[in-house]
Amino acid sequence: MWYVIEGVFGSDVIERRAAARPAHLARLHALRDEGRLLVAGPCPAVDAEDPGAAGFSGSVVIAAFDSLAQAQAWAGEDPYVTGGVCEKVEVRPFVKVLP
Repeated sequence: MWYVIEGVFGSDVIERRAAARPAHLARLHALRDEGRLLVAGPCPAVDAEDPGAAGFSGSVVIAAFDSLAQAQAWAGEDPYVTGGVCEKVEVRPFVKVLP
């Protein structure tokens, strides 16, 4: 089943995010290579694709896992979580309808 994983970033995390990003992306690439990644990306803190110094307010990952518990465990081990970038993470089931 698909699960949406939404991380909400804390304040003043630009440097922590930059440090954790390579490991975070490596985990996403692994999901992609396994055919389990639907979409992933950051949420700009301002209404712009490149938020510059404003940074990002969070990120969204939609990926396939065997259970909610597995999705939660994967999210809990993400470098954005273990590195103190995310102050909150929500994981919930997702049903893809379109496209």
